[in-house]
Amino acid sequence: MSFSGFIVQLLNGLASASSLFLVAAGLSLIFGVTRIVNFAHGSFFMVGIYIAYTLVEKLGTGLGFWPALVLSALAVGVLGALIEVVLLRRIYKAPELFQLLATFALVLVIKDAVLWLWGPDELLGPRAPGLSGSVTILGRQFPSYDLFLIVVGPVVLGLVWMLLTRTRFGTLVRAATQDREMVSALGVNQAWLFTAVFALGAMLAGLGGALQLPREPATLEMDLNTIGAAFVVVVVGGMGSIPGAYAAALLIAEIKAICIWLGVVDVFGISVSFSKLTLVVDFLVMAVVLVWRPWGLFGRPQAPSRYVGMQEEPLRRPSRAYLIAAALFGLVLAAVPFFTADSPYTSVLMIDLMIAALFATSLHFIMGPAGMHSFGHAAYFGLGAYGAALLVRAAGMPMELALILAPLVAALGAFVYGWFAVRLSGVYLAMLTLAFAQITWAITYQWDSFTGGSNGLTGVWPAEWLSDKRVYYWLTLALVALGVLWLRRVLFSPFGYALRAGRDSVLRADAIGIDVKRMQWAAFVIAGLAAGLAGALFAFSKGSISPESLSVGKSVDGLVMVLLGGIQTLAGPVVGAVTFTWLHDTVARNTDYWRAMLGGIILLLVLLFPQGIAGFCKQLFDRRRGDRNAGALEEVKA
Repeated sequence: MSFSGFIVQLLNGLASASSLFLVAAGLSLIFGVTRIVNFAHGSFFMVGIYIAYTLVEKLGTGLGFWPALVLSALAVGVLGALIEVVLLRRIYKAPELFQLLATFALVLVIKDAVLWLWGPDELLGPRAPGLSGSVTILGRQFPSYDLFLIVVGPVVLGLVWMLLTRTRFGTLVRAATQDREMVSALGVNQAWLFTAVFALGAMLAGLGGALQLPREPATLEMDLNTIGAAFVVVVVGGMGSIPGAYAAALLIAEIKAICIWLGVVDVFGISVSFSKLTLVVDFLVMAVVLVWRPWGLFGRPQAPSRYVGMQEEPLRRPSRAYLIAAALFGLVLAAVPFFTADSPYTSVLMIDLMIAALFATSLHFIMGPAGMHSFGHAAYFGLGAYGAALLVRAAGMPMELALILAPLVAALGAFVYGWFAVRLSGVYLAMLTLAFAQITWAITYQWDSFTGGSNGLTGVWPAEWLSDKRVYYWLTLALVALGVLWLRRVLFSPFGYALRAGRDSVLRADAIGIDVKRMQWAAFVIAGLAAGLAGALFAFSKGSISPESLSVGKSVDGLVMVLLGGIQTLAGPVVGAVTFTWLHDTVARNTDYWRAMLGGIILLLVLLFPQGIAGFCKQLFDRRRGDRNAGALEEVKA
């Protein structure tokens, strides 16, 4: 470690902060006006660098380099406008979470479109003409292009600030951020305002991607990697604050740079690798900021909400016909191994479907009845899976005992994380759960001596009496059924009614003596316990476990399952889990571009069934029952 190296790393952090700020600024604008949590924003960043690569090849690496970067940003802006007009404009009146589901589907479609157009290989662009060399700073060489990027960030910040504060368009954007309905009542064309803001946000993300062309290769993993960092910057800076986004980007980039500069340091005789912290330092910063200042560094605290949630039909106990149908369905599931003896893969797929159903039901428990949106539910699934694996391998426990104790490990994690999470609400709560999940993932990924690191743990097989896949199938069916029924039973208890009261109106629930935060904390623990059971069953079914079980992708899969089935119905998570898992398996085995096909199917389902598949079926059933009752009443009157 040297002073000159420290200065150079700080400058590297400034350069990285500029591109990160461009993406985060666009995301903050879009969320502030449209209220859409745009998962596809990282895809705009990725498309920007790929288009820039192609345009530089067409226009040449000389003077054509700089126009290529500008044109690529404009092209991404046009793409964003088209997506907003063709798709998002149709679902603005849908619940916000379904808009999130639509943007996640866009991520899948755009990723495969990029794969089809540019192929799977990494693409490294040429050096920037005029800035291909380096300058000497304190005896060390520093790229000239990175100095250019350091300047770009403040320049774009100034231009965006002037646009928002000195123009009529900026006034409308700021007004829409505060009260969209009032802007519409004043005669402003809200639809075109949304389109313009979405295009501007996409263009900023595309510019951020294009500017990275000389620094790093274009890869298909850039979308999800970028969107995670952008969400962190927006939340740390304060939702809707452009200066806050820049300050947060600087803070996170500089902390990462310092971690790289420190490298491996001996602390009281223990070697600590600060460079490994770069995988999770942004989420650590976000967790600390949200716990200390829940509205972000430059955000404003929100007044206590007097909003009473959207009216929902009260949960009704199942009818006799429903119970009979459920019992028959359970018998059919129990008989599946007898009819699929010649197809072992069917039993494996059915086990996966049941585990997914329990995982989705546990997430629905805190998202639907409790009203808490979690982006990091995979943490409890992974804790249950790793708890089972480590109890068997490291502690030498029998599989049966490990299967009992592993969910308690996940419940303990939910107990700790939930204590912090329930103090927040809305997108801030969701992002804090994401931060905790990423911290858990990073620890698992890097603790080689205990968790196996990136390789995971293998040899985690069930007991000898469960070696027959059919027997393990029946065990899974029994435990999943018990888990789902238990969660359902809790919802019909006084605790469940109090939980829904806190969801619908915090102030009214508090006024009648309900401790809403404690109820929500208990709901986190219950959901974590059920998710941990799903994780333990998964570990023993596969015989191994890897850090992928705690990744952001796993949490997103859970969200998709819940939303696809319908968040306002108890059967929704089961229907969504089975549909999504089956579609994922079927589509992936039949086409190389399975992401695009799966994303297209999800988009189609979102447009056709904005209330979810189970919600649509329930609505259709209730409508027909109402028509029959009306017909019977008319006959009586006649």
